[in-house]
Amino acid sequence: MKRYEQLAQDIADMIKTGVLAVGERVPSVRHASKTYRVSPSTVYQAYYLLENRGMIRSRPRSGYFVCSQPQQAVPRSKSSPHTLKFTDVDVSELVFSVLGSLRDPDIVPLGSAFPNPTLFPMSRLARSLANATRTMDLHSVVAHLPEGNQDLRRHLVQRYAIANVQVPLEEVVITDGALEALNLCLQAIAKPGDLIAIETPAFYASLQALERLQLKAIEIPVDPHDGIDLQVLAKALKKHPIKACWFMTTFQNPMGATLSDDKKRELVSLLTRHQVPLIEDDVYNELYYGRQQPKPAKAFDSEGYVMHCSSFSKSLAPGYRVGWVAAGRFSRQVERLKLMTTLSASIPAQLAVADYLQYGGYDRHLRKLRHTLEVQQNQMRTAIDHYFPKDTRVTRPEGGYFLWLELPENVDSLELFNMALQEEISIAPGPIFSATRTFRNCIRLNYGNPWDARIERAMKTLGKLASSF
Repeated sequence: MKRYEQLAQDIADMIKTGVLAVGERVPSVRHASKTYRVSPSTVYQAYYLLENRGMIRSRPRSGYFVCSQPQQAVPRSKSSPHTLKFTDVDVSELVFSVLGSLRDPDIVPLGSAFPNPTLFPMSRLARSLANATRTMDLHSVVAHLPEGNQDLRRHLVQRYAIANVQVPLEEVVITDGALEALNLCLQAIAKPGDLIAIETPAFYASLQALERLQLKAIEIPVDPHDGIDLQVLAKALKKHPIKACWFMTTFQNPMGATLSDDKKRELVSLLTRHQVPLIEDDVYNELYYGRQQPKPAKAFDSEGYVMHCSSFSKSLAPGYRVGWVAAGRFSRQVERLKLMTTLSASIPAQLAVADYLQYGGYDRHLRKLRHTLEVQQNQMRTAIDHYFPKDTRVTRPEGGYFLWLELPENVDSLELFNMALQEEISIAPGPIFSATRTFRNCIRLNYGNPWDARIERAMKTLGKLASSF
């Protein structure tokens, strides 16, 4: 047993035996470090482990406290066999009804897919944009179409290298956000009627993309703790002519699950053996809470079958629509599709982001953003603990800004969505995350907004509505 695990077990024993009472403050990190003669990082690891078990929770600027009722985690996937069936996709009307609710500024946007723009350095970005447009080399406007601005691509390759991911410059194509990158990847390797493996639950934009391109989906279950079920995927690859996979391997939307490095390596190896491309949707990778940035599946790709897609929309510049793909062996097809469709992402936006990466203090901003999101996650989990039905189960992702809630079985999340709208609250109901419209008693909540009295009231109201079923 590792030292932090032993420390966590010692504190858990004190909680179980009543030495540490409900609501009592757990020893501070500094005090525990001195008492147990371990480093502060070891204490943090132990406390994170206890938080994941629902035994303690953090209160901003106050420390850690014993939970009044240990929160139940969303259970691991059951071992019962998963039925492998492919299906046509038809979810857009349902998704549009949810997204339409977010246009009203009076709505509390718990169902939003975006963090609050006040969390981003928009004023500093505006200075970068002004500087970029003022000093823009007119030749550069057309010099790097459609692959994108060379300085920005160099910055991206450097950030890959810092994360120990080797990506050649010619593999990177700048896109209008990650969603265009993902769609271009699909179009590069699939045609109408082809079968695409997706997660279940899955980010609804992947379902809409399949629907638009007339592709069929085969759903692979995601465990809230361990991520995609590789055994089910292996069976699906043997049984069905899967053309490609579209997976989120880090902080998966909506569950927040992250594959371990070993599972990412195994996933890439499995797909490479079958010569099936992986479209890796990795837009939340920079929003990690721990000490170490998670590696993408791309880090384990030696044959070029992983098409790694990301953007700055969730980490730096919402609205600038600057994304990219490191497309591996498919980079030429993606580049040509970009040329045939939108030609180029906005040149001023690319230059502005490149300027900010060079001079704006991107990593300093990310450290602040990660801390803020982690605090807001704790605040939302505390509200769920206080206001929601006692048998509500909730995830604890180690990054991103979503919580996945499994409500009591009698709760209909679509009905709850309509009830919440009457109270000017938006949520994301479970069925929009599935081609087969399952997860009827589940919802996704966004904690990417600064916590205030308005959100606290909304959570209290939502909990009452969920309890009314």
